Amino acid sequence: MNETAKIQETAILIGVINKGQDEARSKEYLDELEFLVETAGARTLKRFVQKLPTPDKRTYVGSGKLEDIKAYIDFEEVDMAIFDDELGASQIRNLEKALEIKVLDRTNLILDIFAKRAQTAHAKTQVELAQYQYLLPRLTGMWTHLERQRGGIGMRGPGETEIETDRRVIRDRISLLKERLKQIDKQMETQRSNRGSMVRIALVGYTNVGKSTLMNLLSKSEVFAENKLFATLDTTVRKVVIENLPFLMSDTVGFIRKLPHGLVESFKSTLDEVREADLLLHIVDISHPDFEEQINVVKQTLSEIKAGDKPVLMVFNKIDAFTYTQKEADDLSPESKANYSLEDWKNTWMHKDNAPAIFISAKEKTNLKEIRELIYEEVKKIHSIRYPYNNYLY
Repeated sequence: MNETAKIQETAILIGVINKGQDEARSKEYLDELEFLVETAGARTLKRFVQKLPTPDKRTYVGSGKLEDIKAYIDFEEVDMAIFDDELGASQIRNLEKALEIKVLDRTNLILDIFAKRAQTAHAKTQVELAQYQYLLPRLTGMWTHLERQRGGIGMRGPGETEIETDRRVIRDRISLLKERLKQIDKQMETQRSNRGSMVRIALVGYTNVGKSTLMNLLSKSEVFAENKLFATLDTTVRKVVIENLPFLMSDTVGFIRKLPHGLVESFKSTLDEVREADLLLHIVDISHPDFEEQINVVKQTLSEIKAGDKPVLMVFNKIDAFTYTQKEADDLSPESKANYSLEDWKNTWMHKDNAPAIFISAKEKTNLKEIRELIYEEVKKIHSIRYPYNNYLY
């Protein structure tokens, strides 16, 4: 192997099973955590899961499980341990002392991916603020590994010099970043106001559901899209014309379970695109086994940012990847959601509670004409109210 080649970091994942998170849910969360690890550029070696009423206040898992984890780390020479929930300062300190490797939690990993993805000064400022807000209460717990091990996942951005152990310096930096973001917010607000009163649509959804792919199809642009979490970080706005009706469409950052509150706060100006939109296109990956919970996560996040009352068009994407298990005629076992066909799903709560809704494949361009027609009708309703004297256009 070339000596200059980058050595991929290795990780183990640690989660818990409890009343609020059964075995199936814990597996789903760890699947997503492993995808986050892959997105960050590392490789997962093994998962450790323990049944506990609540995570241990000192070390997240029990002492026996911690010994098993330590033995595996020593044998495989693992680079880092990543926990599926947010850890406190004392937990990080105790775990680093016990495991003697880099310890990250889900929030830290997401922040690292955001730091890696941020391209513009705006996005970088938002991420840096969220990182410092995460770092401040954990300085005493994090300094030991910051001193010992520099670089790699979880080490991007703030926290690489000794001066940052000074809480006052961190607070000053946070204040400075907040002021900088206020100026950016004003600039973004001016940009939005300069767009006039055109109808505005924002694409929202869980991360990696195909928002950017659909944006490219509808706007005939080249927004960056790939099969990784948080491929889109900076908001992209494009003018779209369907038939003779123009409107603005924005692609925004994807949501995720346990989204760090600091990120929601830091990305205020980015999320303003959602808050100020006339219509939301809620994109859903119908091929994902847990898409219903993802819908709820998005709805909850929209509510948190005061956008829960917006008109919504539900777009169930990736029907090309949708699979189900068809029951045999003599199978008398109760039917489950795994047995639902696309037609079954279309006749469930989704059309009743989430109308209007449409099922598409952005990748295969399936039902592209139908979604354009549906968007046209929804935009026309808004446009006819805003510009009643222009109704002759349609």
